[in-house]
Amino acid sequence: MCLVFIGLLLTGFIYLVIVGTTNPPKPTDTSSLQLQRVEPSPGFYTINNNWLRKSNSGLYELYVEGKPYERGVINGKLTQELVQRQEDHFTDQINKMVPSNFYRHFLKYAIGWFNRHLSDNVTEEYKEEIYGISNSASDKYEYIGSNYQRILNYHAAHDIGHALQSMALVGCTSFGTWGAAADSNMIIGRNFDFYVGDKFAEDKIVAFFNPSDGYKFMTVTWGGFIGAVSGMNDQGLTVTINAAKTSIPSGSATPVSLVAREILQYAKNTAEALAIAQKRKMFVSESFLVGSAADNKAIIIEKTPEQLDVYDPQKKYIVCANHFQGKDLVNSKANLQQLKESASDYRYKRVMQLIDTNGTNTVQKTVALLRDQRGLDNLDIGMGNEKAINQLIAHHSIVFEPKKLLVWVSTAPWQLGPYVAYDLHKIFALHGMKESKEICETSLNIPADNFMLTGDYKNFLLYRSYKQRLADGGLINVDSLIMSNPGYYHTYVIAGDYLFKQKKFAQAIPYYKTSLTKIIATKPEQDHIKAQIAACIKKSGS
Repeated sequence: MCLVFIGLLLTGFIYLVIVGTTNPPKPTDTSSLQLQRVEPSPGFYTINNNWLRKSNSGLYELYVEGKPYERGVINGKLTQELVQRQEDHFTDQINKMVPSNFYRHFLKYAIGWFNRHLSDNVTEEYKEEIYGISNSASDKYEYIGSNYQRILNYHAAHDIGHALQSMALVGCTSFGTWGAAADSNMIIGRNFDFYVGDKFAEDKIVAFFNPSDGYKFMTVTWGGFIGAVSGMNDQGLTVTINAAKTSIPSGSATPVSLVAREILQYAKNTAEALAIAQKRKMFVSESFLVGSAADNKAIIIEKTPEQLDVYDPQKKYIVCANHFQGKDLVNSKANLQQLKESASDYRYKRVMQLIDTNGTNTVQKTVALLRDQRGLDNLDIGMGNEKAINQLIAHHSIVFEPKKLLVWVSTAPWQLGPYVAYDLHKIFALHGMKESKEICETSLNIPADNFMLTGDYKNFLLYRSYKQRLADGGLINVDSLIMSNPGYYHTYVIAGDYLFKQKKFAQAIPYYKTSLTKIIATKPEQDHIKAQIAACIKKSGS
C-alpha cells in the first residue's frame, strides 16, 4: 500500500536540487566550529556542558545548549556518525524503492522546484541551527546538493511525502485525558506511525535542548533533524503532529515540524501555541495536539494552507487521528473524503471505545491503549492493520504527564519494548555530565509488552520476512504466508498479487475474495482488490 509513498518520500529526502542556489545564513559568531568533542568513556561524548550517550535501553540521549548556530554545530559534532548514517540509510532505501535512475533524476529537479522558496519560510534562528548541523554531514552527497541544502530540505520531508501521497496516508494516533478522566493528572499519549524502513528507526535520539532564547524542551528525533514531531517543554506544554488530508500544493512553505518546534520552544500555554500556528504559512494540512499544564487541558490546532481551526471538545478527554473535527473544517470536501475512505475514523472510534471502557486513565493504561492491536469490539483485524491503534510500524510512541514534567519513550521494537521514563526537572538540573550514567527514572519504566513472548509475535516476524522476500524478488510458500497472519486482509492480497504475477489467475481469485471478508484499511485498497479479481476473471476466462 505504501510503496509508492515511501519511494516518493525518500526520493524527496535525498534527490533534491534547489532551482538556483540556497545561500546559507551568515552567523555573527562561528567560534563554535573550533570546539572538539571529547570521549571520556567509550560512546560517551561531551563538548563543554553538552553530551551524547547511548542508554541501556538502546535510545540515544542528547543534551545541547546555547545560541542557534552554536547549538547546531555542537549537535552535529556530537551526533556526527548518526547524521551521516541516517543519510546513508535514506540512500540505501531509495535504491530499493526507486530503482530507476531516470525517475530519481526527474524527481530531484521536481522536488527542487517544489522547495524553491523553502528557505524564505524558515526563521533565521532555525536556518542557523540547521547550518550548524550541516557542517557534520557527509561530503559524499554533495553531488546532490550542498550539506546545508540537503539538511534544510530534510525538514520538509514529512510535508513533501504527505503532499505526494495523500491517497496512501499512513496514520498516527494521539489522545489526552485530564480531570476526572485521569488519575488527577493530565496524560497525553501518541504513536508516531512513520515507517520508511527498519534502519530509519534504529538510531532514535531523546534530545533535551536548553536554547539561549525560549523554554527548555525535549523531543524524540534522529540525526540531523531539529524539528519536532513529539515533544514537551519545561512549562508542561506538549506538541504532537498528525497529518490530515491535503491537496497537492504548488510550492513549499514552513515545514510542519518547524512549526511544532517553534511552539515547543516559545509557547507556555494553548493561547501562545495558537498564536504561533496562526502566523506561520504551511503547505499541507496538519493537526497539532497541544497539551498544556497551565490550562489543564489539551486542544487540537487544525491547519490547512488556507484555514485554521481549533477543536476544543469541552470535555475531559480528546482524541486525534488523521481527520479534522473543528466546526470550520469538519465538513470540508477533503475531510469528508478522508473520513469515508481512510482508516482514520475507525482508529478514532477504537480509541474512544477504549477510553470509555478503561475507567480512570493512568500512564499504564495509556501505554496499553497505544499498544492495542484489536479492532472495534476487540475484533481480530490482523497484525499490522492500519485501522489498529498499534500498526506495528511506529517510529516511536510517547506518553507525557505535563504537570509532573514526566515523559515515557518507547523502545524497540516499535512500541513493544519498555517505555523509558524521564524527569525533565532532573535532566535540566544536571548542568552537564562528566561521566556516562543512566538518566532515566528506572522505577517508573513501563515493562515490555507480553505480546513479544507469544507465538503470534513470532508469526508476525515471519510474515514480515515473507513480505521482504517478495520485495527482493524471491519465492514463497503461499500457505506458509497465510498461516503467519491469517486475520489480516493484506496477507491474502499479497498472496493474490504473488500468484497474479506468476500468471496463476484462477488460483489468485480465492485469496482476493477472502481478503474482502476481512477488515480492509482503506477504500483505495478495496478498489484495488476488486479490480484484481476482475482482471483475474478476464485473464483466466473463468
